[in-house]
Amino acid sequence: MPQLGSLLTQFHLGSKASESAQSQCPHQAPALPDFLQHVRKLTGLRKEDVYCNLRIPDQFQKTNDDISIVIFTGQGIFCIDVKPWRGTVSAHNQNWHVQVKEEDQNFTNTRIEQTEDPLKAIMTKTANLCGHLKRSGVSVRQSLFFSRVIFLSPDCELDEELKKKRELVSHSQIDDFLRSFREGYIAWISDALTPSWLSGHLSYRQMESVREVLKGVGTWDLMRLHCGEQLKGDYHGCQYIALDRQETDTLEFSRVKILSADSLWALLGHAPQVTVKMYKRGSQSWLGKSLNATATIPSNTFVIFRISGEETDAKIPANTIHSITLSM
Repeated sequence: MPQLGSLLTQFHLGSKASESAQSQCPHQAPALPDFLQHVRKLTGLRKEDVYCNLRIPDQFQKTNDDISIVIFTGQGIFCIDVKPWRGTVSAHNQNWHVQVKEEDQNFTNTRIEQTEDPLKAIMTKTANLCGHLKRSGVSVRQSLFFSRVIFLSPDCELDEELKKKRELVSHSQIDDFLRSFREGYIAWISDALTPSWLSGHLSYRQMESVREVLKGVGTWDLMRLHCGEQLKGDYHGCQYIALDRQETDTLEFSRVKILSADSLWALLGHAPQVTVKMYKRGSQSWLGKSLNATATIPSNTFVIFRISGEETDAKIPANTIHSITLSM
Protein backbone atom coordinates (compact mmCIF):
# COMPACT_ATOMS: atom_id res chain seq x y z
CA MET A 1 0.00 0.00 0.00
CA PRO A 2 1.43 3.41 -0.90
CA GLN A 3 2.25 5.74 1.98
CA LEU A 4 1.37 9.42 2.14
CA GLY A 5 4.63 10.72 0.66
CA SER A 6 4.38 8.63 -2.48
CA LEU A 7 0.64 9.23 -2.50
CA LEU A 8 0.98 12.98 -2.95
CA THR A 9 3.70 12.49 -5.55
CA GLN A 10 1.44 10.17 -7.51
CA PHE A 11 -1.44 12.59 -7.14
CA HIS A 12 0.52 15.44 -8.71
CA LEU A 13 1.87 13.27 -11.51
CA GLY A 14 -1.57 11.83 -12.14
CA SER A 15 -3.10 15.28 -12.56
CA LYS A 16 -3.41 16.11 -16.22
CA ALA A 17 -0.95 18.26 -18.10
CA SER A 18 -0.16 21.77 -16.93
CA GLU A 19 -2.28 21.60 -13.76
CA SER A 20 1.00 21.68 -11.85
CA ALA A 21 1.80 25.07 -13.38
CA GLN A 22 -1.38 26.81 -12.21
CA SER A 23 0.32 28.86 -9.52
CA GLN A 24 2.64 30.44 -12.10
CA CYS A 25 -0.18 31.71 -14.31
CA PRO A 26 -1.95 35.07 -13.96
CA HIS A 27 -5.48 33.66 -14.37
CA GLN A 28 -7.15 31.16 -12.10
CA ALA A 29 -9.57 28.66 -13.64
CA PRO A 30 -12.66 27.97 -11.49
CA ALA A 31 -12.87 24.74 -9.53
CA LEU A 32 -15.34 22.16 -10.83
CA PRO A 33 -18.04 22.83 -8.15
CA ASP A 34 -17.93 26.56 -8.97
CA PHE A 35 -18.07 25.84 -12.69
CA LEU A 36 -21.03 23.53 -12.11
CA GLN A 37 -22.94 26.44 -10.57
CA HIS A 38 -22.06 28.52 -13.64
CA VAL A 39 -23.38 25.72 -15.87
CA ARG A 40 -26.72 25.63 -14.07
CA LYS A 41 -27.03 29.41 -14.17
CA LEU A 42 -26.37 29.83 -17.90
CA THR A 43 -28.21 26.73 -19.12
CA GLY A 44 -31.28 27.40 -16.97
CA LEU A 45 -31.61 23.65 -16.47
CA ARG A 46 -32.97 22.02 -13.35
CA LYS A 47 -30.62 20.40 -10.86
CA GLU A 48 -31.83 16.91 -11.81
CA ASP A 49 -30.73 17.49 -15.42
CA VAL A 50 -27.09 18.36 -14.65
CA TYR A 51 -24.88 15.67 -13.10
CA CYS A 52 -21.29 15.85 -11.86
CA ASN A 53 -18.55 13.19 -11.67
CA LEU A 54 -20.72 10.24 -12.70
CA ARG A 55 -18.83 6.93 -12.57
CA ILE A 56 -19.83 4.99 -15.65
CA PRO A 57 -19.00 1.25 -15.87
CA ASP A 58 -17.46 -0.04 -19.08
CA GLN A 59 -18.93 -2.84 -21.18
CA PHE A 60 -17.19 -5.46 -19.03
CA GLN A 61 -18.58 -3.94 -15.79
CA LYS A 62 -15.05 -3.71 -14.38
CA THR A 63 -13.71 -0.17 -14.85
CA ASN A 64 -15.54 2.96 -13.72
CA ASP A 65 -14.41 6.10 -15.56
CA ASP A 66 -15.91 9.35 -14.35
CA ILE A 67 -17.42 12.03 -16.58
CA SER A 68 -16.96 15.57 -15.25
CA ILE A 69 -20.43 16.81 -16.22
CA VAL A 70 -23.45 15.21 -17.89
CA ILE A 71 -26.07 17.62 -19.23
CA PHE A 72 -29.40 16.05 -20.05
CA THR A 73 -32.06 17.74 -22.22
CA GLY A 74 -34.68 16.73 -24.75
CA GLN A 75 -32.08 17.42 -27.45
CA GLY A 76 -29.83 14.64 -26.14
CA ILE A 77 -27.26 13.66 -23.54
CA PHE A 78 -24.07 15.72 -23.46
CA CYS A 79 -21.05 14.10 -21.82
CA ILE A 80 -18.46 16.72 -20.92
CA ASP A 81 -14.96 16.43 -19.51
CA VAL A 82 -13.52 19.61 -17.99
CA LYS A 83 -9.81 20.44 -18.20
CA PRO A 84 -8.05 23.24 -16.24
CA TRP A 85 -5.01 23.04 -18.55
CA ARG A 86 -2.79 26.03 -19.29
CA GLY A 87 -0.42 26.40 -22.21
CA THR A 88 -0.55 25.67 -25.93
CA VAL A 89 -2.30 22.37 -26.71
CA SER A 90 -1.62 20.27 -29.82
CA ALA A 91 -2.33 16.68 -30.91
CA HIS A 92 0.51 14.27 -31.74
CA ASN A 93 -0.59 10.78 -32.80
CA GLN A 94 -2.05 8.99 -29.76
CA ASN A 95 -0.98 11.68 -27.26
CA TRP A 96 -1.54 15.38 -26.87
CA HIS A 97 1.17 17.88 -25.97
CA VAL A 98 0.79 20.88 -23.71
CA GLN A 99 3.53 23.47 -24.09
CA VAL A 100 3.92 25.43 -20.88
CA LYS A 101 6.03 28.56 -20.47
CA GLU A 102 7.59 29.33 -17.10
CA GLU A 103 8.82 32.90 -16.84
CA ASP A 104 11.41 34.08 -14.35
CA GLN A 105 13.07 37.46 -13.95
CA ASN A 106 16.08 36.42 -16.01
CA PHE A 107 14.81 33.77 -18.42
CA THR A 108 11.82 31.97 -19.91
CA ASN A 109 11.73 28.19 -19.76
CA THR A 110 9.42 26.11 -21.96
CA ARG A 111 8.51 22.53 -21.21
CA ILE A 112 6.26 20.08 -23.03
CA GLU A 113 3.98 17.77 -21.10
CA GLN A 114 2.32 14.71 -22.66
CA THR A 115 -1.16 13.51 -21.84
CA GLU A 116 -3.67 11.07 -23.26
CA ASP A 117 -6.08 12.24 -25.95
CA PRO A 118 -8.98 13.74 -23.91
CA LEU A 119 -11.35 13.69 -26.87
CA LYS A 120 -10.84 9.98 -27.42
CA ALA A 121 -11.27 9.42 -23.67
CA ILE A 122 -14.61 11.27 -23.42
CA MET A 123 -15.92 9.55 -26.56
CA THR A 124 -15.15 6.17 -24.97
CA LYS A 125 -16.89 7.19 -21.74
CA THR A 126 -19.88 8.48 -23.73
CA ALA A 127 -20.18 5.10 -25.46
CA ASN A 128 -19.98 3.43 -22.04
CA LEU A 129 -22.86 5.58 -20.78
CA CYS A 130 -24.93 4.63 -23.83
CA GLY A 131 -24.22 0.96 -23.14
CA HIS A 132 -25.00 1.34 -19.44
CA LEU A 133 -28.42 2.84 -20.22
CA LYS A 134 -29.21 -0.02 -22.59
CA ARG A 135 -28.22 -2.61 -19.98
CA SER A 136 -30.51 -0.76 -17.56
CA GLY A 137 -33.45 -1.13 -19.95
CA VAL A 138 -33.36 2.39 -21.46
CA SER A 139 -32.60 2.45 -25.16
CA VAL A 140 -31.45 5.83 -26.51
CA ARG A 141 -30.20 6.30 -30.06
CA GLN A 142 -26.44 6.78 -30.23
CA SER A 143 -27.00 9.91 -32.33
CA LEU A 144 -28.48 11.58 -29.23
CA PHE A 145 -25.20 11.29 -27.31
CA PHE A 146 -22.68 14.12 -27.67
CA SER A 147 -19.08 14.29 -26.42
CA ARG A 148 -17.41 17.57 -25.48
CA VAL A 149 -14.18 18.70 -23.79
CA ILE A 150 -14.20 22.13 -22.12
CA PHE A 151 -10.96 24.01 -21.41
CA LEU A 152 -11.61 26.28 -18.43
CA SER A 153 -8.51 28.46 -18.42
CA PRO A 154 -8.15 31.63 -20.53
CA ASP A 155 -4.43 30.74 -20.59
CA CYS A 156 -5.10 27.59 -22.61
CA GLU A 157 -4.60 27.97 -26.38
CA LEU A 158 -5.60 25.26 -28.85
CA ASP A 159 -3.58 24.93 -32.04
CA GLU A 160 -5.25 25.59 -35.40
CA GLU A 161 -6.12 21.94 -36.08
CA LEU A 162 -7.79 21.47 -32.70
CA LYS A 163 -9.78 24.70 -33.07
CA LYS A 164 -11.60 23.11 -36.01
CA LYS A 165 -13.07 20.34 -33.83
CA ARG A 166 -16.57 21.22 -32.65
CA GLU A 167 -16.20 18.78 -29.75
CA LEU A 168 -13.57 21.04 -28.15
CA VAL A 169 -14.80 24.15 -26.32
CA SER A 170 -12.21 26.80 -25.49
CA HIS A 171 -12.55 29.34 -22.67
CA SER A 172 -13.93 32.07 -24.94
CA GLN A 173 -16.65 29.73 -26.26
CA ILE A 174 -17.90 28.39 -22.93
CA ASP A 175 -20.72 30.85 -22.24
CA ASP A 176 -22.15 30.64 -25.77
CA PHE A 177 -21.99 26.86 -25.58
CA LEU A 178 -23.86 26.80 -22.27
CA ARG A 179 -26.49 29.32 -23.40
CA SER A 180 -27.26 27.05 -26.36
CA PHE A 181 -28.98 24.68 -23.92
CA ARG A 182 -31.68 27.19 -23.09
CA GLU A 183 -34.98 26.05 -24.57
CA GLY A 184 -37.79 28.51 -25.02
CA TYR A 185 -41.42 27.93 -24.13
CA ILE A 186 -42.36 27.18 -27.74
CA ALA A 187 -39.70 24.43 -27.92
CA TRP A 188 -41.12 22.76 -24.80
CA ILE A 189 -44.67 22.87 -26.25
CA SER A 190 -43.38 21.51 -29.55
CA ASP A 191 -41.69 18.56 -27.84
CA ALA A 192 -44.84 17.83 -25.87
CA LEU A 193 -47.03 17.72 -28.98
CA THR A 194 -44.62 16.11 -31.45
CA PRO A 195 -43.80 12.36 -31.30
CA SER A 196 -40.13 11.68 -30.55
CA TRP A 197 -39.69 9.66 -33.75
CA LEU A 198 -40.70 12.76 -35.71
CA SER A 199 -38.94 15.46 -33.66
CA GLY A 200 -35.74 13.44 -33.27
CA HIS A 201 -35.63 14.41 -29.59
CA LEU A 202 -35.99 12.26 -26.49
CA SER A 203 -39.55 11.50 -25.50
CA TYR A 204 -40.80 12.51 -22.07
CA ARG A 205 -40.97 8.84 -21.09
CA GLN A 206 -37.36 8.31 -22.17
CA MET A 207 -36.27 11.40 -20.25
CA GLU A 208 -37.84 10.15 -17.02
CA SER A 209 -36.30 6.70 -17.51
CA VAL A 210 -32.85 8.20 -18.14
CA ARG A 211 -33.15 10.37 -15.02
CA GLU A 212 -33.91 7.31 -12.88
CA VAL A 213 -30.83 5.50 -14.18
CA LEU A 214 -28.53 8.52 -13.77
CA LYS A 215 -29.73 9.03 -10.19
CA GLY A 216 -28.46 5.54 -9.40
CA VAL A 217 -25.00 6.07 -10.90
CA GLY A 218 -22.37 6.55 -8.21
CA THR A 219 -19.81 9.31 -7.82
CA TRP A 220 -16.44 9.40 -6.07
CA ASP A 221 -15.74 9.88 -2.40
CA LEU A 222 -13.73 13.07 -1.85
CA MET A 223 -10.93 13.30 0.72
CA ARG A 224 -9.61 16.75 1.67
CA LEU A 225 -6.22 16.94 3.37
CA HIS A 226 -5.03 19.67 5.74
CA CYS A 227 -2.32 20.62 3.22
CA GLY A 228 -5.03 21.62 0.72
CA GLU A 229 -4.86 18.57 -1.53
CA GLN A 230 -8.07 16.85 -2.64
CA LEU A 231 -8.18 13.16 -3.54
CA LYS A 232 -11.09 11.41 -5.22
CA GLY A 233 -11.61 7.69 -4.91
CA ASP A 234 -13.26 5.16 -2.58
CA TYR A 235 -13.19 5.26 1.20
CA HIS A 236 -12.55 1.68 2.34
CA GLY A 237 -12.69 2.17 6.08
CA CYS A 238 -10.78 2.84 9.28
CA GLN A 239 -9.98 0.48 12.14
CA TYR A 240 -11.77 2.54 14.80
CA ILE A 241 -14.69 3.91 12.77
CA ALA A 242 -17.95 2.07 12.08
CA LEU A 243 -20.49 3.84 9.90
CA ASP A 244 -23.45 3.24 7.63
CA ARG A 245 -22.87 4.99 4.28
CA GLN A 246 -26.63 5.27 3.80
CA GLU A 247 -26.86 7.31 7.01
CA THR A 248 -23.58 9.28 6.89
CA ASP A 249 -22.32 11.63 4.18
CA THR A 250 -19.42 13.51 5.82
CA LEU A 251 -16.56 12.65 8.18
CA GLU A 252 -14.82 15.65 9.73
CA PHE A 253 -11.38 15.14 11.34
CA SER A 254 -10.22 17.54 14.06
CA ARG A 255 -6.53 17.54 14.99
CA VAL A 256 -5.29 18.22 18.52
CA LYS A 257 -4.23 21.84 18.96
CA ILE A 258 -0.58 22.46 19.87
CA LEU A 259 -1.26 23.92 23.32
CA SER A 260 -3.97 21.49 24.35
CA ALA A 261 -4.03 19.10 27.29
CA ASP A 262 -3.65 16.22 24.85
CA SER A 263 -0.26 17.61 23.82
CA LEU A 264 0.86 17.36 27.43
CA TRP A 265 -0.29 13.75 27.47
CA ALA A 266 1.78 13.18 24.33
CA LEU A 267 4.88 14.47 26.14
CA LEU A 268 4.24 11.86 28.83
CA GLY A 269 4.19 9.08 26.24
CA HIS A 270 0.51 8.98 25.38
CA ALA A 271 -0.44 9.03 21.70
CA PRO A 272 -2.22 12.23 20.53
CA GLN A 273 -5.73 11.76 19.24
CA VAL A 274 -8.02 12.93 16.46
CA THR A 275 -11.75 13.53 16.86
CA VAL A 276 -13.91 12.30 13.98
CA LYS A 277 -17.41 13.76 13.65
CA MET A 278 -19.86 11.91 11.42
CA TYR A 279 -22.77 13.90 9.99
CA LYS A 280 -26.15 12.60 8.86
CA ARG A 281 -26.83 12.34 5.15
CA GLY A 282 -29.23 14.95 3.80
CA SER A 283 -29.59 16.76 7.12
CA GLN A 284 -28.44 20.22 5.98
CA SER A 285 -30.52 23.08 7.43
CA TRP A 286 -30.07 26.67 8.54
CA LEU A 287 -28.79 25.26 11.84
CA GLY A 288 -26.12 23.25 10.02
CA LYS A 289 -25.70 19.51 9.56
CA SER A 290 -26.95 17.07 12.20
CA LEU A 291 -24.32 15.05 14.02
CA ASN A 292 -24.70 11.29 13.62
CA ALA A 293 -21.83 10.04 15.80
CA THR A 294 -18.41 10.99 17.17
CA ALA A 295 -15.28 8.88 17.57
CA THR A 296 -11.88 9.63 19.08
CA ILE A 297 -8.99 7.73 17.49
CA PRO A 298 -5.17 7.76 17.70
CA SER A 299 -3.73 10.37 15.35
CA ASN A 300 -1.45 7.82 13.68
CA THR A 301 -4.40 5.62 12.69
CA PHE A 302 -4.48 4.82 8.98
CA VAL A 303 -7.54 5.51 6.85
CA ILE A 304 -7.79 3.14 3.88
CA PHE A 305 -8.60 4.98 0.64
CA ARG A 306 -8.43 3.75 -2.95
CA ILE A 307 -7.45 6.73 -5.12
CA SER A 308 -9.08 6.92 -8.53
CA GLY A 309 -6.82 5.28 -11.11
CA GLU A 310 -4.72 3.37 -8.55
CA GLU A 311 -4.67 -0.43 -8.32
CA THR A 312 -3.91 -0.64 -4.59
CA ASP A 313 -5.28 1.03 -1.47
CA ALA A 314 -3.47 3.98 0.11
CA LYS A 315 -2.92 4.19 3.89
CA ILE A 316 -3.40 7.81 4.95
CA PRO A 317 -2.73 8.97 8.54
CA ALA A 318 -5.84 10.36 10.19
CA ASN A 319 -4.01 13.49 11.41
CA THR A 320 -3.39 14.58 7.79
CA ILE A 321 -7.09 14.45 6.86
CA HIS A 322 -9.47 17.41 7.05
CA SER A 323 -12.67 15.68 5.89
CA ILE A 324 -14.13 12.91 3.74
CA THR A 325 -17.34 13.37 1.76
CA LEU A 326 -19.01 10.03 1.03
CA SER A 327 -20.94 9.35 -2.16
CA MET A 328 -23.94 7.06 -2.34
